Amino acid sequence: MSSLTYDLTLAGLSVGSAAALTGIGLIVTYRATGVLNFAHGAIAMVCAYVLRQCVVEWGWPLWLGAAVTLLVLAPGLGVVLERFVFRPLAVLGGDPAQTLVASIGVFVLLVGGAALLWGQGARDDAPVLVPDEPWGQLAVVLVLAAGVTAVIRWTRFGQELRAVVDDRRLAVLGGIDADRVAATGWAFGAFTAGLTGVLLAPYVRLDPYGLPLLVMEVVAVAVAARMRSLAVAVVVALGIGVAQSQLTRLHPSGWAEPLLQAAATNLFVVALLVAALVLPGVGERDALPRTATARVPTPPGVWIVVLVLFLLPLGLAGRDLHTSVQVPALAVILLSLVVVTGRGGQISLGQAAYAGLGALFTALLAAGRLPGLPALPELAALAVSVVLVAPLGLLTGWPAIGRRGLALALATFAVGVGVSRFVFTQPYATSGLSLGRPAGFDGDRAYYVLELLLLAAALLATHALRRGRTGRALAAMRDHERGAQAAGVGVPSLKLLAFVAGAALAALGGGMLGMGLRAFDAAAYDPVRGLLWFAAVVVLGADSTLGALAAAALLVGLDAGTRGGVAAALIGVLAILVGRFPGGPYEALRTTARRLRPRGTPALTQTGARSRDRLHPARPQGARRAPVPTGATRASHGAEGPGAGERREDGGSRPEHHPAGRAAPGTAGGPGAGERRGRTEHGPAGRAVPGLPGGGNRPPGTGSEMPTGPSPGRRPSRATPGGVAPPPVGRAAAASAPSAARPLLTARHLHVRYGGFTALDGVDLELSAGRITAVVGPNGAGKSTLFHCLAGTLRPAGGTVRLGGRDITALPAHTRTRLGVARTFQELAVFPTLTVAENIRVGAEQGRVADPGAVERTLRLLGLDGPVRARPAAGLPTGTLRRVELARVLAGGPRVLLLDEPAAGLDTAEVTALARVLKALAADGTALLVVEHDLDLVAGLADVVQVMAAGRIVATGPPGHVLEALERETGR
Repeated sequence: MSSLTYDLTLAGLSVGSAAALTGIGLIVTYRATGVLNFAHGAIAMVCAYVLRQCVVEWGWPLWLGAAVTLLVLAPGLGVVLERFVFRPLAVLGGDPAQTLVASIGVFVLLVGGAALLWGQGARDDAPVLVPDEPWGQLAVVLVLAAGVTAVIRWTRFGQELRAVVDDRRLAVLGGIDADRVAATGWAFGAFTAGLTGVLLAPYVRLDPYGLPLLVMEVVAVAVAARMRSLAVAVVVALGIGVAQSQLTRLHPSGWAEPLLQAAATNLFVVALLVAALVLPGVGERDALPRTATARVPTPPGVWIVVLVLFLLPLGLAGRDLHTSVQVPALAVILLSLVVVTGRGGQISLGQAAYAGLGALFTALLAAGRLPGLPALPELAALAVSVVLVAPLGLLTGWPAIGRRGLALALATFAVGVGVSRFVFTQPYATSGLSLGRPAGFDGDRAYYVLELLLLAAALLATHALRRGRTGRALAAMRDHERGAQAAGVGVPSLKLLAFVAGAALAALGGGMLGMGLRAFDAAAYDPVRGLLWFAAVVVLGADSTLGALAAAALLVGLDAGTRGGVAAALIGVLAILVGRFPGGPYEALRTTARRLRPRGTPALTQTGARSRDRLHPARPQGARRAPVPTGATRASHGAEGPGAGERREDGGSRPEHHPAGRAAPGTAGGPGAGERRGRTEHGPAGRAVPGLPGGGNRPPGTGSEMPTGPSPGRRPSRATPGGVAPPPVGRAAAASAPSAARPLLTARHLHVRYGGFTALDGVDLELSAGRITAVVGPNGAGKSTLFHCLAGTLRPAGGTVRLGGRDITALPAHTRTRLGVARTFQELAVFPTLTVAENIRVGAEQGRVADPGAVERTLRLLGLDGPVRARPAAGLPTGTLRRVELARVLAGGPRVLLLDEPAAGLDTAEVTALARVLKALAADGTALLVVEHDLDLVAGLADVVQVMAAGRIVATGPPGHVLEALERETGR
């Protein structure tokens, strides 16, 4: 017995050493570049194939082949990837979404390239670099770990590496060559990957798919080490390796026998599931795969072409028709990714698992092998399997509630690997299983017609989830998750909906694919397929149903018409280039075509100009639309474009003079700043707009003056200058303007600590209806923390927050929004892929405002009811986006409005217009809290000023008194 234990321990140390090498390489690469190298296993596979090619095929000496492979090829491959794939992404801003897709693209490209070069069959003649005993491998691991640790701790390069990890941009400003550090990290990571591959190849299956997946399964050791500690990674790897070997001695009996045996042989997969789903998430940066610009609508003619192409296989026969049967089924699977990833913005690397479960359940139900259910006809079995698999979407949907970015990618990948290892490859689930086709659809042509009908139903379901209220909410969550919560979107439930709907569609497509192949093939639903499908959908347009159809045809057609691996290689190339065209190839072609167009504006001849004047005579001067003030009513024509002389929305243009003041980022002096001066207070078609300062019956001669706001300490008027009472707006007026003396939102004894730092220390605050309260103070005083506690994005360690008489301390942000507590953000929280009107409609819908005219009134109120309403928010100037964000908040009818630096990025005229709108809201009975650094704005706006310092409110009172005291104290 002791001899067996010893032998098993040695075998476990051998396996654990290979896993430790993988962990070391992944950690070094991640620490140097911030990239979790999903291509690590593919690099290991390529190096193993190259060593075999050199030694077995070309007859090189083992030492020479190993030297070339490990000292030249592997590090060189890492440097090439850093230089040509990941460095351009870092220069463009290091978008985590694009980096993740590029990493998966490298994986897919290397797998496809290996399949093209060496075929898809397994090889069992890989040369042995180190004998099958653990001491040599263990020595290599310990030397590498100790050497890397010494370099990181005690060398200059280690100091530079730590600086780059902490803050790459700051390190560059300090004179550190971050590119050299990143290149070194990639070279070392690729070297360890190559060493892992050549050590494992003689003892495992060497093929383009199996070895990369086997290496990626042991990513658990790096995750368990929090992607930081090499010592922890080595210990975890060796421990899991030994434990897995020792578990082979167990021979359980009973119903749990197959499951325990599967766990004993896949302990690294169990560790991956635990590390990805249970341990705190790694890399929680926002890595949502969204585009920076709005998606361009597909021309209707394109759908006609697609319909014709999908009907063409009906005229085929034989093998061509049999191959075409796979396209509609795969298209349905990829539509599930359009819902989850394209519209919902959630990373899902495990859709292959749900597709495989759909095929497996369909086969089991049709065979009558699913316990508790009778044998069903194939079509009924397919429908029931969809119903059974849909709730299993919670396996990935539930982790998505608290995880995002890299952590979510790992969680979904772990689920896919776990289902594959514990279900698809186990004899207890799939032995002796066959799958037929529905009665009457046995032939390929008849079955293809059935698939087209099911594909049409899937397209309708996808369309329903991408349009209407649910579609807008999903797009809002994708574009800006925190902004969606602030708009009232129930983000957790919406994520679950996206994953459940995605699981249902994937199960439908998987069942269709299984019936098309007439068998359940576990290889068709391998986790590597899931990575390939994810990359294909993202690079061809994640939010495009047309892209999913094109990806399905591409994946099936290329591999069927050429050698296997061509489709994977092509998708890999496109994924590597994703940073160049994040909107997909179609958007890239449109951009290129637009750049190639002549930029000269054609000029009319004198004859042409006279003809135009006869056909379109000039309008009389009195018929022109009355000018309007930006920020209060209709937007001025020049306000939607940045810079002077920008073309107006009515097609004209004129030079503009922008007054001095704060300029919006990315604009020349602020958009439309000069044009805002000298405008009268009229709304659309010259009608006066009540409820805004200056919007009533102004005395003659005053219409051309822009109000500058009250003097410091002055309270805003509760009615318009003309004596017109402000109209009801949302819930505020519904409560008939409660007394200003009665607090509407109260905070008592709020305490928040971050580690050993106290951010809030017993803060009390009251917000009353009809009053504007401002909070000022230095950076680090606790203003933002207080704001988050009131908005619901942070739960205090102690104290309470009450809305009226209701305790809302434990309520999340979206629930508070629906109760009437709304907020804006310092950094704009708009949804760029939605139009201006859709942005505002999200606020009304999620705020449960039943009045159908609320959106239109809000558009008119903030001057967004012109042509700008139909424009996507992406690309609009900062001043306009501030109004869009405020309009979205107001459309929900808030009783309490929390404004976080509302004047950030605005010029002087825009700040003045904003102040007038906020005073009108207060006059309408809304309670406002403003966190603002601009003391001049605070002085002219606030009724009460609270001064914070060191997590406490140290002064409170009228703005004139408090700000003067603050200025004396700071020596201003």
